[in-house]
Amino acid sequence: MTDASIGKVVVNRVMSLDGFIAGPGHTMDWIFEHMTSATFPEVMAATGAMLIGRGTYEVGKRMSDENPDYDGGAQFVLTHRPPDEPDPDVTFLTCDIEEAVAMARRAADGRNLEILGADVAAQCLRRGLVDEILVYVLPVLLGDGVRFAPPGLDRIDLEPLSNIQSAGVTMLRFHVRG
Repeated sequence: MTDASIGKVVVNRVMSLDGFIAGPGHTMDWIFEHMTSATFPEVMAATGAMLIGRGTYEVGKRMSDENPDYDGGAQFVLTHRPPDEPDPDVTFLTCDIEEAVAMARRAADGRNLEILGADVAAQCLRRGLVDEILVYVLPVLLGDGVRFAPPGLDRIDLEPLSNIQSAGVTMLRFHVRG
């Protein structure tokens, strides 16, 4: 899909064993009971920028004290409503998904662009903009919450690339078939 010399577009997801990426009320504090930025440091090292949905950004802001060491490079938040008080560490975008991905990829400077947030990831997958999906399966059942894929996402075929386990967390890496 993309030239490897300019980095990949990677959907990055932490998921409970029962398929939720956030618990009831969009809670995500359960993640740090099982993993930190040190669990798979090679992922952070390969990441040059992040494109995040507004909801995920807001949840992440509330949780930033729990995992302050995560540095995925330049942060871009795709939103319909930029905040009244800008965040100096974040670029808020109101453009379409292709333009947002292109802008964030340029900022990634040859490294990977990490996609965070269920809606932004689904938009990227629908438009064929994703090269890989990384899924961190945590040893927990949440029972309810935000599903890995939103309703209405068409079938997407994946090619398994690798699986690695670290401290009870299993990382699955898939190539998105074009």
